[in-house]
This record gives sequence, C-alpha cells and structure tokens, in this order.
Amino acid sequence: MLQGLESARLGRVDFAASRIGFGGAPSGLTNYLDPFSPVDTAQREKVQAAIGRAVEVGINYFDTAAAYGTGESEKIFGEGLAAAGIAGKRDDLYIATKVSHNEPDPRASIECSLKNLQLDVIDLVQVHGTTYTPVAREQTLRIDGTLEVLEQARDEGLIRHIGFTTEDQNSPVYEFIASGRFDVMQTCYNLMFQHTYEPTRPFGSIYEADKAGMGVVTMRSLTAGVFQRWMKAVQPSNDFDYSSALLQFVLANNLIDVALVGMRTPEEVDKNVAILNDTAGRFDLNDLHDKFV
Repeated sequence: MLQGLESARLGRVDFAASRIGFGGAPSGLTNYLDPFSPVDTAQREKVQAAIGRAVEVGINYFDTAAAYGTGESEKIFGEGLAAAGIAGKRDDLYIATKVSHNEPDPRASIECSLKNLQLDVIDLVQVHGTTYTPVAREQTLRIDGTLEVLEQARDEGLIRHIGFTTEDQNSPVYEFIASGRFDVMQTCYNLMFQHTYEPTRPFGSIYEADKAGMGVVTMRSLTAGVFQRWMKAVQPSNDFDYSSALLQFVLANNLIDVALVGMRTPEEVDKNVAILNDTAGRFDLNDLHDKFV
C-alpha cells in the first residue's frame, strides 16, 4: 500500500482513515446515478479492480450496506478486497457496513454481512437510516432493539465499532449522539445540503458529533448529481466537471474525517486521489460567509 494520503483520526476510534473513502452504493444499486447492473460480470469486475486500485494507492476506508442490491455491494467488496490481498493488509483497512433500522433480525443481517464481505470481524456496523421516525427511534433504542443487538455483537468480537447513518436533523439524531453509544455518524453533507453544519451560528449535528468524540463521515459528498443537474438546467451547454470543486468543499471542512465517494473504475479512484492530494484546491469555509469587504 502506498503511503502518504491525507488521513484523519476517526473520532475516538483509534484509526487513521484516509480522508476519502470508497462508497458502496453505486456498486450495489442498479442504475444508481448512471447505467449499472451489479450482476453484470464485466461491470462487477471493474468495481473489483477499482477496489484493488484503492487499496494500492492508500484508500483504507470502505463503506457498504446490506441494503445495497440486497447484499450485492457487500459481495463485490468482499471479492475485490480478497483479490487485493486483504489478509495481509487487514490492520490497515477499515471496513464498514450497515444494518437497516427496520431489520427484524439484526443479528442475522450481521452474520450475512460477515459472509458477504469474507471477514471474521467487521470494523463498523451502522444503523442504516434516513429519517428516524418515532417508530424507527424506538426500534433502535428499545431493550433488545437494533442498537443492543449491535452492542452484543461487538462484545462477542463480531464487530468493532457501532455507528448510525442519517440524512435528517430531527431529535433522534441528537439523542443518538448524546447517548454515547455510537462511535461514528455518517451524514449527508455537501455544497447543496449543508443542514448538518451551519458555521455562522454555529450549530448542527456535525458539531455535536465532533464534540462527543465521534467520527464524522459524509455521504453524497458530490451531491449525488443534484448540483450537476442544476447546472445543466440553468445552462444546458455546460459540460464542466465540478467533481473537484464539490469534493474540495467537503474536504475543506476540518470536522469531516472521511468523505465517501462512489467509484466504479480504477480511473475514478485515481481521479479522486488526485483531488485529495491537491491541497492547494482547499479554502477557508469561513471566507464563504464574509459579508463585508
């Protein structure tokens, strides 16, 4: 593994994570953002090659979920990491997956993920949610609920750390943070959706998770195509690639430990690593909010 990629300690977790992580949604979901099938052999092999390239160049944070293609993303990750010689690099890699917040048997989901990923232990299992309704909050926190099952699996050595994912800012998010029972929060944050981080007040779950000593990981770091579609709507002839600017915006936030980016080819891996290495492309986010000159 090549050394030298920018890294950050993952909150209280004793791991130096590369500041870009390999996101697994595009490798498991059919036609997610672009035409793609996770069961197409040729496309599957390209993703596996991308995973191998990521390991080679120093990306060490890999994030997937049981819900991405009903386990297909996990299987692709497992195959790709095995082909990359994960056994000899296991201590250098951090592999995360998720259990759906409404999963009726979280333990079975964890055991299936272990099999799919070809692992004896998973570094991080996250409660997979978007908006935590009162019902979802109760299923997560109640006795014998999802979180307690994850804690039991951690105590048995099947997983190392516990997290949750969210795209919301409602009260259960702050309750999860304040509980002290989660190690990592994965949340939606990018140029278009900054609801988790408001620096002019300041407030937001990113601040609270950081203060609680949690690792902070972003999903939809490149806006999941929303910004690009907006640019096309206002100027149809615009074919500029905004990827670098969008990723640099997230990386410029010092409270963000890992920015997840979906990648399906080795070329995409190299492109995103080049953006990470271009620290001259960073800027002070506070400058964006200056109102006087």
